[in-house]
Amino acid sequence: MNTESQPTEDGAAAPSASEAAQDRTRAETVRRLERSMGVLGTAAVNRMEERLGWFRRMSAQDRSWIGLVAQSGVAAFVDWFRNPGRGRPAITVEVFGTAPRELTRSVSLQQTVDMIRVVIDVVESQVEELAAPGGEQQLREAMLRYTREVAFSSAKVYARAAEARGAWDARLEALIVDALLHGDQVEGLQTWGSALGWSHTPVIAVAGDVGEDAGGKVLDDLRSAARRLGYDVLAGTQGRRVVVVIGVGDRYPVDELPLAAAEPLAGLFGDGPVVVGPTVPDLHAAGASLRAAVSGLRSAVAWPDAPRPVLADDLLPERALEGDAEARRQLVTEVFLPLRSAGSPLLDTLSVYLEHASSLEATARMLFVHPNTVRYRLSRISELTGHIPSDGRGSFVLRIAVALGRLSETRER
Repeated sequence: MNTESQPTEDGAAAPSASEAAQDRTRAETVRRLERSMGVLGTAAVNRMEERLGWFRRMSAQDRSWIGLVAQSGVAAFVDWFRNPGRGRPAITVEVFGTAPRELTRSVSLQQTVDMIRVVIDVVESQVEELAAPGGEQQLREAMLRYTREVAFSSAKVYARAAEARGAWDARLEALIVDALLHGDQVEGLQTWGSALGWSHTPVIAVAGDVGEDAGGKVLDDLRSAARRLGYDVLAGTQGRRVVVVIGVGDRYPVDELPLAAAEPLAGLFGDGPVVVGPTVPDLHAAGASLRAAVSGLRSAVAWPDAPRPVLADDLLPERALEGDAEARRQLVTEVFLPLRSAGSPLLDTLSVYLEHASSLEATARMLFVHPNTVRYRLSRISELTGHIPSDGRGSFVLRIAVALGRLSETRER
């Protein structure tokens, strides 16, 4: 018997007997698949319930969406199998187009791969019943090709979602940082933070320079390093300045914050000072820490020997001289007022001591007291303010604080 293709009246080659038999087998397999689509989709969902713990823990809504994706996948396969001449199946539109974008946040790429495996197992276990006699190999080969396309399309969907999410996250981070820096009262701040996965407290801010020709690399490096450390992180650039807000969690004792949390990140900034704002309880209060860090970064040039990183609170004199009203208030409140409340002898002793080049003997002569009395008073000043009058840095802080305190008293009169 001649099984070769014979020309038809219009010149096209007629299918051979073997090709015609394959077409009949394919058509019968398609009919069987169409009758079984609902059953296959349900069986796939039931199998996922049995095998996949993450699927059982999902919300009913997300499980229903995944069930719909599984059903769409089976339907798209049957449609493609019916028309093998169409070439590569349009998996992304036909299968994943049924689910909302938010599903890529609920289901990871690895979980999607697990789901595909389950659906394949369900179909493969029923090949003998689904395929027409003699069409088993044909169906298996088609499934192999189709599932390969599903795998590629899954990776594409997640890559695009990650790219879009990354761009959106960066814009949202910049918006939050800008709002915090300018002291805007944003009602949705906590919601925005939650959208970025923000959960850790307390919070600190860090500011530094972007570096030469760094572009977005500094931000990417800071985000990656902060997340490796287990921090929540918001980062943004403002000109050549990089600002980072981090939720630290409970990994450091309170007395070690915020320097201990900032030190692992300091080397990722460009050259120049890196300033750490004070610890605040939550994201809503982060603006105070961020503004202090930025103010410190602007004024740090006045202290060339400052450590790196340096606390914004250690730059209070420079910030006050640069015009930071909060730094002035803090110096008056934390240094001048405790001295004034302790009585005039301490404040008078400090003033004379600073004016006479930190000389005990000269101060004692001017005040008509014993040098030991001066020593005692200086010790009390250190206890009350945290700054040592005989130390170069300490005397500078005390001098600025006393001057600001006296100016504020003059304005009050």
